[in-house]
Amino acid sequence: MARVRRLKQLRTYEVALDNAGLGPVAGVDEAGRGACFGPITIAACVLPTSPVKELEGLTDSKRLTARRRELLFDPIRECSLAYGIVHISAKEIDHRGIQAANLDGARRAVAQLEIQPGYVLMDGFRVPGMPAAQLPVIGGDAAARCIAAASILAKVSRDRLITQMAQQYPGYGLEGHKGYGTKAHMDAVRRHGATPEHRYSYANVKQAIECYEKGVLA
Repeated sequence: MARVRRLKQLRTYEVALDNAGLGPVAGVDEAGRGACFGPITIAACVLPTSPVKELEGLTDSKRLTARRRELLFDPIRECSLAYGIVHISAKEIDHRGIQAANLDGARRAVAQLEIQPGYVLMDGFRVPGMPAAQLPVIGGDAAARCIAAASILAKVSRDRLITQMAQQYPGYGLEGHKGYGTKAHMDAVRRHGATPEHRYSYANVKQAIECYEKGVLA
């Protein structure tokens, strides 16, 4: 019963908008905003209006284990009416800034949808130039099912990409921290320098590069 109640709660926004004739409803969320290596990944997702058994337990990707996110990834793609996933590179983030990259990624992810949404639910902020009406939802990835689905699509897609990059750039521990600025990660940059996939505009990366160039490990 708890799962049923949680699923109904996660559908509150979608049901209300659909009943008002404002659907289909797309959810948008990102992964990797706080990392200092690799892309920021933004996903958009439109789910069916009725409950989907395969998606029971769907919630904010940060509240799920990596294994649970992986198990939900394919069912979300298979059950969704439409989805889009966009990676914005570290180079573009350095050039434009993380906020501009995030906003542009959200617009591009929605533009990829094969179904034009009537409404877009954003996780916590408004996106200028969104090609549909939108509603920012505070804590949206734990409050709206379509945002929760988008959060998992973004997180799993990015994690898989960073794991591939770990083979290209060994010695940085990317497969573990996924590009976030952990002590082990920054220590690796101090030892080996930065890769082309690091975000050079970030203060922690700049500081680690300076240490590398000076031969200082701390």
